[in-house]
Amino acid sequence: MLDDLKYIHQKDADDALGVVGKQYKQLSQGYDVSFEPSAPIQNVVLAGMGGSALPAVFLKSWPTTTVPFDIARDYVVPSFVGPNTLFISSSYSGNTEETLSALEDAESKGAQIVVIAAGGKLADKAAEKGYPTFTIPGGIQPRMSSFYFLAAFIALLEPLGLVPAGSRSELDAAADWLAKQLASFAPEVATDNNPAKKLALELMGKSVVVYSGPLLFPAANKFKICCNENAKNVAWVNQYPEFNHNEFIGWSSHPEDKPYAVVEFRSNLEHPRVQKRFTVAEQLLSGLRPSPHVVEPIGETLLQQLLWAANFGDYVSLYLALLNGINPTPVDLVEKFKVSLG
Repeated sequence: MLDDLKYIHQKDADDALGVVGKQYKQLSQGYDVSFEPSAPIQNVVLAGMGGSALPAVFLKSWPTTTVPFDIARDYVVPSFVGPNTLFISSSYSGNTEETLSALEDAESKGAQIVVIAAGGKLADKAAEKGYPTFTIPGGIQPRMSSFYFLAAFIALLEPLGLVPAGSRSELDAAADWLAKQLASFAPEVATDNNPAKKLALELMGKSVVVYSGPLLFPAANKFKICCNENAKNVAWVNQYPEFNHNEFIGWSSHPEDKPYAVVEFRSNLEHPRVQKRFTVAEQLLSGLRPSPHVVEPIGETLLQQLLWAANFGDYVSLYLALLNGINPTPVDLVEKFKVSLG
């Protein structure tokens, strides 16, 4: 099935595979936006939901911020937000109700506001209030626009000294590197030589449980979300070492033949003790859970490994969608929910 290009093009009617294959170009997106702080910035808070918050998780791993950084997935912002907060209002559609509400809350607290959106009410409000706005190219699903957002974050934060100097250059170099890594995942590559297709076949018909260490968590989290939205497949995500303090024991009872598929993103750049936790946990859980499918990202740097793992997970989720017999792109139930919510 996954080697039948006619079937692939029929089911993938919106060319999600084509969009994912060009994601690396998003990393080089330029933004002609200037922001001058009105007071020293002591913390950064991003408000966003779903695919508009997804890329912010990358910042916690790479390149990290020089001041405290928090992600608000709510109608309100943290109590510490104030005049020394850089508040980033992030919504691809520009119509996310939680994000619009959080913006009003941040305004009431006197935060310094920047907007990232492709349009909608958020862009309209930014124009009305004169907020600096990073306009994301539209026309794709939010979960497939993560690298546009990442490029916007770096364009905003690096000139302010809120991420390490050289982050923009590293991102550009990683984009060129990533472009050369994706060929083996392409639809034209037969399953026998395509690791993304192979893993998708292993996941078919099962609920997907994804684990990683802290450094690769952004990619693991993206994979979980894409399994949900692309493949319309139940999936969960957690990370080591927290896993060993609670969820680990949850695997210790009931039959080994559980209806789950375990995927672990293991990086050689994680803390040595985290790496050891993966192997010790696998040994102790042998016979108590399905053996994990171990993904070891390619790349010498953390950014390279994150981007490789994120793209690999995207391809796996799209092939899983095709195995599930569905078009990966639409999320009709989410739209129905919004209508029902009123």
